Amino acid sequence: MRIAVTRRIFDDQLERIAAAGELRLWDSDLPPSPEELLELLQGADGALTLLTDRIDGAVLDQWPNLKVVSNLAVGYDNIDVPAATARGVAVCTTPDVLTDTTAEFTIALIFAVARQIVPGAHIAWEGGWKTWYPMRFLGRDLAGATLGIVGLGRIGRRVAELGAAIGMQVIYADAFMDDDEFRQVELDELLRVADIISLHTPLTEETNGLISREALAAMKLDAILINTARGPVVDTVALVEALDAGKLTGGVGLDVTDPEPLPADHPLYAFERVTIVPHIASATHATRHEMARLATDNVLAVLQGTEPPNCLNPEVLSNGR
Repeated sequence: MRIAVTRRIFDDQLERIAAAGELRLWDSDLPPSPEELLELLQGADGALTLLTDRIDGAVLDQWPNLKVVSNLAVGYDNIDVPAATARGVAVCTTPDVLTDTTAEFTIALIFAVARQIVPGAHIAWEGGWKTWYPMRFLGRDLAGATLGIVGLGRIGRRVAELGAAIGMQVIYADAFMDDDEFRQVELDELLRVADIISLHTPLTEETNGLISREALAAMKLDAILINTARGPVVDTVALVEALDAGKLTGGVGLDVTDPEPLPADHPLYAFERVTIVPHIASATHATRHEMARLATDNVLAVLQGTEPPNCLNPEVLSNGR
């Protein structure tokens, strides 16, 4: 069997793949271009992909031998799952293993924004720290603040639990979840009353641009907006406009952006109250290794004829491919 791996991952997992068949590795920290991806997938039976790799019907049609696409991520908006299902290709992901890590990072980002940690650090690094300032870098207390969770899935719920432990009042908006521990509200109400809004919804047609001009206008003037979900959930142009207009004085924390990566000359970087980091919410040694292990388990299981741990379309597993 031939297995394409679209980015450098942990050596022990690459060794497992190489022991099972022919490893075709894109040996770089940067993703292959669409043309390079097509070349890498040539003749492959399975692929271990990342969220930067677009796998759609056009790609799958070029390489009909492909039996499985195993995404090293919990999300899968880079893969056209219906197109894969129609072609008998299993699509696998790595849920659960990054829930705590991503939730912890979300709380860390909330703290960083609310307490102006990054602007304060920049002043110290740049030699601007001259004295103890009684009226500079004044942030927000989190205990007693209202935390609004948009999307109460695995990660969203864990953020809610951690927020409650800090002393925040937690509300959530999610049309598909019903949780007795936290108070459910409509999205309009959440946007209107929350002091801190944290996004945890998957990227779908319905959630693309969910945080629109209208949504931003509905938020409190001094609200904090946090996005550790997917960049396109927030309308970036509308966000810049809102910041220019003096909204979101509490600050913004973005682990994900649209576009991603965000160009160095993007206007979002001009706002001191905006903290942007390069999609690192799941970036711990233990979690990323577990993600790599699970992605490897998935691709090898399908190709060896056993049931993978996490398959989005298990109906294709019994079709004889």
